[in-house]
Amino acid sequence: MTPHVERLTSAADLDSAARLYREVFGYQDLAHSVNPRLLASLAANGGSVVGVHGRGGELVAFAYGFVGMDRGEVYHYSQAAVVAAGHQGRGLGRALKRGQREVALAGGQTRMRWSFDPSVVRNAHFNLDVLGAAGRWFRPEFFGVPDTDRMIVDWDLDDERRAREAPAPAGLPAGLDAPAGWLRPRPAGADTWLPLPLTSTPEQRRELGAAIAALLAGGSVAVSCVRLTPDTGAYRFVRSAP
Repeated sequence: MTPHVERLTSAADLDSAARLYREVFGYQDLAHSVNPRLLASLAANGGSVVGVHGRGGELVAFAYGFVGMDRGEVYHYSQAAVVAAGHQGRGLGRALKRGQREVALAGGQTRMRWSFDPSVVRNAHFNLDVLGAAGRWFRPEFFGVPDTDRMIVDWDLDDERRAREAPAPAGLPAGLDAPAGWLRPRPAGADTWLPLPLTSTPEQRRELGAAIAALLAGGSVAVSCVRLTPDTGAYRFVRSAP
């Protein structure tokens, strides 16, 4: 059954969204919380504040975003999407992004951006392979403190065009899952693969960030991230943007 995503506007829903945000991320500091009044303002002024209710009427998932601009290009920026612990793995994350997509398209935006920790293979796979976004930018210490490096993805909201233009993989290089090759780019035809550990140290995350930054600066775009073994994942970069 497809989750029913709806826009959140009532004070009760916005309070529930702020509480769910704190619970899912484990934030104790109110400085890291979401303000219900801010959510109300976003919802009333072109932003996306969407959620999914459980069978008992409780809010079990929500996402919010806003309109952004970069050198004249207007897009929708998805700030966060959260799903209650007992409801994860049921497609709610994808449903939330689709709900934000509908809000963005209704507002005239045809692209969406958001950030994620590139060391988390599970999230990278969801963003690049499941949704079909492309990693185009890297921001070291995105939130102004160490160990907050982020990849910024660009999601073409025209699904048919994105699928039509996405290049096929050239093939997986032999031995890509060997730990000795972690964080070292491996060319394979027109592709470049970047293997990484599923569990990384701060030093490895810094090395990963440097490798990603170099590939993106050289004109490559991240289009996939897959798990190869219980210990190893791998990014796939292409020279031509989908």
